[in-house]
Formats: sequence, C-alpha cells, structure tokens
Amino acid sequence: MARNLARREPGRSEASFAAQFESAELLTLGLVYEEDLRFGGGAYSPMLKKVDRFTTRPLPAALREREGYARRLRAIDVEVKRIVARLQARGMRSPYLRTYVVARINPVRFHKVKAGDSRPAMPIGQTLVRMMAAAKKFDLDKVNPGDLAFVAAGAEGSE
Repeated sequence: MARNLARREPGRSEASFAAQFESAELLTLGLVYEEDLRFGGGAYSPMLKKVDRFTTRPLPAALREREGYARRLRAIDVEVKRIVARLQARGMRSPYLRTYVVARINPVRFHKVKAGDSRPAMPIGQTLVRMMAAAKKFDLDKVNPGDLAFVAAGAEGSE
C-alpha cells in the first residue's frame, strides 16, 4: 500500500498518510517482511513503538529511509538468531528465547512512554546502531535460565 501511495502521490508527506498506515513501526516491519516472511517482528515491535515515528518527508524518500532501517533490523536479527542458536546449544529451550535476547539488547527497554508524549525515546537510527553493538557483545554467561521464565510469564500475561 505504501509503495502504491508513493507512486500515486509522491509529493505528500509520510505523516499525511498516518491514518492509513496506523503506526510508523508497521511501515518499517512491512518492509522487513517484504524480504523475509519469517521475520519475528513481534520481538522487535516494543522497541519500534518507542522509537519509530512518521516523518514529514515525502513518502518516497521516507520509504527509502525505512528500507535502510529494515536492512539494519534484518542484520540485527541475524545476530539474534546466532545468539539464540548458541543458547539452544547450551540446553536452553524456550519459545521466548528470541524475545528474551531482543529485550536484552534493546537500548530503550526501560523507557516509559508518558501519556501525550509523541517524541521518540531515542532516534531510530541510533537505537539500531546500539542494538547491533549490544548483539555483537552479548555475553552468554550472563544469561540466567530463570530470566527466561520471567519473560514467558510476562508474555503470557500480556495476551
């Protein structure tokens, strides 16, 4: 839908389509899913909700920028999958491993969104750079199996 709108109305800003797109992170995740239908976007959604915002740039330019974010998210996910595989090799089995790892490398995980605050917790580009750096230096020895139980309980409580 976004690509079609960008072709039909290239001069309109991304923000002017906010009602059609619902939320900015869905645009970014949609671009990731174009390349990887099996991407685990649910693990990244809490972070994106805190940092991804609509821009006043024309939609075609905004989509090009978002494509860059999508590439970076896929690269981060490669690192996350590597970490998850290493945790599984150590005997950890949980459907929440990816969510746990993404939460641990999320630089805005403790940021509370205040009612009426429309500013991002951190610029999305900076967030992605920090996530990649955290993924690359992830310390497997600091993973406590009890933490996974906590993540699972939190995930079930939000359903």
